[in-house]
Amino acid sequence: MRETTMPRPTVIVLAAGAGTRMKSATPKVLHDVCGRSLVGHVLHAASAVDPDRLVVVVRHERDLVAAHISAIAPHAIIADQDEVPGTGRAVWCGLQALPEDLEGPVLVTAADTPLLDGDTLVALMAAHTGNDITVLTTHVPDPTGYGRIVRDENGIISSIVEHRDATPEQLEIDEINSSMYVFDAAILRSMLGGLGTDNAQGEMYLTDVISGGYGQGLRIGSYIGDPLCVEGVNDRVQLANLRAIMNRRLLEDAMRAGTTVEDPSSTWVEVGVTFEPDSLVRPGSYLTGTTSIASGAAIGPHVYLDSVEVGPGVDVSFARHAHTSLSVDATQKDGQS
Repeated sequence: MRETTMPRPTVIVLAAGAGTRMKSATPKVLHDVCGRSLVGHVLHAASAVDPDRLVVVVRHERDLVAAHISAIAPHAIIADQDEVPGTGRAVWCGLQALPEDLEGPVLVTAADTPLLDGDTLVALMAAHTGNDITVLTTHVPDPTGYGRIVRDENGIISSIVEHRDATPEQLEIDEINSSMYVFDAAILRSMLGGLGTDNAQGEMYLTDVISGGYGQGLRIGSYIGDPLCVEGVNDRVQLANLRAIMNRRLLEDAMRAGTTVEDPSSTWVEVGVTFEPDSLVRPGSYLTGTTSIASGAAIGPHVYLDSVEVGPGVDVSFARHAHTSLSVDATQKDGQS
């Protein structure tokens, strides 16, 4: 939970991108990872800092994305990005939906990082204490395509250079930008007004606020996070990879809490699935929605359950059920009830 001594931040989530590499009619931020959309995972993580205001900036397939946001986070403010491209402009558009005299910290994050967790954002907020700007960074073995973190001789971040704009020396840097930041609200609003588009992509970079702030002597801090927590999804390969990681983590949590999962590599679950201790999940099980497995129940092999309540002692195998309740009297064996 967020420390009570911290001011409650404003959170701006950037969900305006088209995500063309997904090659999908579905907006990228609406793609599912273990029962929750990409943007849904980010909003869930952001709830850990107890935001005073939550803004989601949209543009591509605006109505679809806005409807989804309203359904999962009714308190969120929807802000529309205009035709000017770039993350800097997206944040500027987000600020237009907020009071001009907004004060306190503004946490900015992308909407496509499903493994982002609340603890990381809480730690980022803590690291921001005493700073004007704080950047969440990480180290990766292959930084290709990412913005590089450039530090001065004192270790202070002096700029963030996009891959396309980097020099050969800067391309050797393995510390990368996560696209997550905390800014003082007044400083952010002031500096966004002076951003331009003089770069390789012709976009208004939010990262230019960092170099501008460094040049003005602002206090710039950083927090180094887990690479997986900040990894974004750009295509279906990355989507599958991060889904597999999240699935494994969900199963590990269940196993540590007392559930036996015979073959995690062939078992798939979603974030809403719950297990009681001494339950058993056999290979080939696919559990979705709000499925709950009681103590003594055994599931699988080769079972698909969607929002099913499985009672104590029930053995379910070779079956497909949706939105039902299975009790001891309705034990399933080999597809028979």
